[in-house]
Amino acid sequence: MPLTLSLDQVETAARQTMSASGANKIQASAVARSIRDAEAEGIRGIGLGYVPYYCQHLKVGKINGDAAPIVTQPLPALIRVDAADGFAHPAFEAGEQALINATQQNGIALMGISNAYACGVLGYFTGRLARAGLMSIMTANASSTMAPWGGKTPFFGTNPWSFAAPRVGEPLIIDSSSSATAFVNLANAASANEPIPSHWALDANGQPTTDANEAMAGSIAPAGGHKGAALALMVEVLAAGLTGANWSYRASSRGDDVGGPPRLGQTLIAIRPDGLGQTGHAERLEQMLVDMTQEPNTRVPGDKRHSARARADAHGVEVDDALAGQLRSLGALV
Repeated sequence: MPLTLSLDQVETAARQTMSASGANKIQASAVARSIRDAEAEGIRGIGLGYVPYYCQHLKVGKINGDAAPIVTQPLPALIRVDAADGFAHPAFEAGEQALINATQQNGIALMGISNAYACGVLGYFTGRLARAGLMSIMTANASSTMAPWGGKTPFFGTNPWSFAAPRVGEPLIIDSSSSATAFVNLANAASANEPIPSHWALDANGQPTTDANEAMAGSIAPAGGHKGAALALMVEVLAAGLTGANWSYRASSRGDDVGGPPRLGQTLIAIRPDGLGQTGHAERLEQMLVDMTQEPNTRVPGDKRHSARARADAHGVEVDDALAGQLRSLGALV
């Protein structure tokens, strides 16, 4: 019978497992907050479902569980955070207020994070900035799983990106990636020996495949063909080139226990909505979204996640016996 956990219990369980696997309070608490958020929005693959991967990589040293992020401000509108081989989440939190302050003072500001582990759902970070009244764009590179256009050997990561803006009520959050699917979706399908859509991935010969295990030996396909591959390159330059982080093809893999910390990068650009003299931005955006959704079957990106959050706030989330057992074995008191 599935176990029902409140969001508070989700956060506690995530924190307990990572603490038991070697993460200090700063690292474990920051990641647990993001896992709570992912579960609230119905994203199990980067929520509790990803906790065993985090714990394993803490134990083998791919993540420095004792890291203390270092924040510097080389220019008035530029914030730099060295994650010190720890999670990206505490690095973001360490520089978040400095980024907000710099944006308020300058109208626009940028924060670059280097030497970090993968950051999960990017909309979590841009959403936080939107709730603080700012527009933002975020890019992040990842360990190589996707070939460049015309190739068959992984070179880029899934290289996700996100945009968020304040609106009336919950913010507008667009959360996407340069690839046709996330690495965790391939890994889960391969583990369950389930087929995948033919547009998700290529086999080792560069041909589309529906076999998840063949895809794991090949590469993820770019979203939208050559356009997704070009977007991956742009994300790579912003997230790794600008911050000095490892290029995706030089980062250790998320799919195994070898190679040490991946030392990836994330870049956030925050913008004051009133910076060009416009007032009432949220209300104006809200009216545009109302007009956009007049046609049947149209919807606003992110609204399904907001609805899921409301349900999870009220009723909690269900965890099956297998995952509950994994969490208990990792130190969670669920």
